Order: sequence, then C-alpha cells, then structure tokens
Amino acid sequence: MADNSHGMHVIHDGSRSAPPMVLIHGSGASSGTWNPVVPALAGRHHVIRVDLPGCGQSPPAPPYDVPVQAGRLAALLDDLALGRVIVAGHSSGGYVATALAEQRPDLVQALALISTGPGLDALLPEPVMMRVLLAPPLGPLVWSIRSAAMIRKGIRATCARPIKLPDEVVAGLRGITYRTIRAVLRRNTEYLADRGVPERLAALDKPVPLLVLFGAADPRWDPASAHRYEAVPGARVELLPGVGHLPPLEDPEATGRLLLAFTAALPSPARVRPCPSV
Repeated sequence: MADNSHGMHVIHDGSRSAPPMVLIHGSGASSGTWNPVVPALAGRHHVIRVDLPGCGQSPPAPPYDVPVQAGRLAALLDDLALGRVIVAGHSSGGYVATALAEQRPDLVQALALISTGPGLDALLPEPVMMRVLLAPPLGPLVWSIRSAAMIRKGIRATCARPIKLPDEVVAGLRGITYRTIRAVLRRNTEYLADRGVPERLAALDKPVPLLVLFGAADPRWDPASAHRYEAVPGARVELLPGVGHLPPLEDPEATGRLLLAFTAALPSPARVRPCPSV
C-alpha cells in the first residue's frame, strides 16, 4: 500500500502489527532499489519504504541537507506512531539514517548501513559512465537527453555482477532534475566532510545496534573502509563476496538473510508513548 506524507511517497509492506523497518534509498534512486529484498523482509516486518524528496515519486523539496532529510523522516515516523524502528539505508540513505539517530534517538532501535561510505577519503574514482551523466560541464547536457539505456548503463557500472534493474528505479532517475541530483550529492559530501559516519555513531549518547554490509567488490567505496565501523561499539561488519555497490539488487538473498538475522537478535522495543497533555 502506498501513500504520501511530508512530501514523500511512502510504501507499506507486511503486517502493520509486525516490528517496523524503514528502508531508505541512495542518491537519486528510489524505493524500488529494495524491491528484491522486500518479500523476505515483509514476512517478519512492517516494511516502510520512502522516496526521499525529489526522488522517485516524491516531488522536489529543497533544501536537501542530510539533517533536513532526517527531520522530514522523523516527522513522518511521528505521524505513523510506530515507536522505535529499525532503519536500513543504502549508500547515502545511510547518512539520512545516521542523522535520524543523531537527532531522534527515541525513534531508532537499530541501524543497518549498506554500502554507506564512512568518509570522503574512502571514495574511489567515479566510474566513467557516472562521470558522463553527472559531472559538469557536459553533465547538464547529457542529463537532459538521458535515455533508459543510458541510465541502466550508469547504474550497472556500480555493480560487480549482473542485476535485474527495477523499471521504477530507471523511471525515477529519468524524472529527477540535474539541479536536484547535484544538490543532493553536494549536501551528502558536506555531511561527510563535517564528520565521518563511524565517528558520528560512536559519539551517540547511547550506542545503537549496528549492522554494516558492503560488497567486497564495491567500485564506489573502498571495501576495506567498511572495517572503520568496527570502532562503533557493538557493530557487526559483513562483506559480500563478488558484490558491488548494490547488494539489494546484486545479492538480495544474502542481503535479506543478513538483515533478518540482525533484526531477529534485537530485543523487542518498547513503543513510544505520547506525552500527556497538560
């Protein structure tokens, strides 16, 4: 079931009485990134997928600063009254998940970060096709004439194995404007430049259970950098052999299995009670 709230397209799967899990996509992508993993997750969880503003079926809504995106997500979760939730973010979606834990620890039971680069120094040279699509001065022109085939080629350049790419992911990228995608990428860079993700998580007042999944053949981020998250108390780090930057699409079975094993080990969270009126 889909709805719209706080300027975001939201999709619900699974039983509403099951433990809630929120899935956040990466830069310029959409909730369709998670399609292959959702059936397994929805068997045990109330799965909530969002299209961040300007992505997928959500309209543009600047600014795109990571803390602002997290604030919008927090407002959505407050409206849903789900209590504490498990939050999984793919790529830069992990920054929004981390910022949510920074801002609203009362909403976050646990975090799963998938292909989320820990710091700017771990970033690898961009694949040629991505540079063609995104980098100025040719980027705006190429973006204006982008085809489905070009988008598919750009996405597959980040993978280490063949994938079945959901049509809605391609459609979402064809719909996003060049101005929006560049703004999102700049704001993500600013968030990382200010402080790395492991450092942010280690600084939380109360540690949050953390699962980190990386493709061992990720062409976007140095796979060895995943081990930086081991500085976070209680973090579990898993590398998927032969997988690139898109584990939910490249190896949905392993991704779903590891996520479910992680969530199964968590204690049942207490629901957040509304403050009494005075």
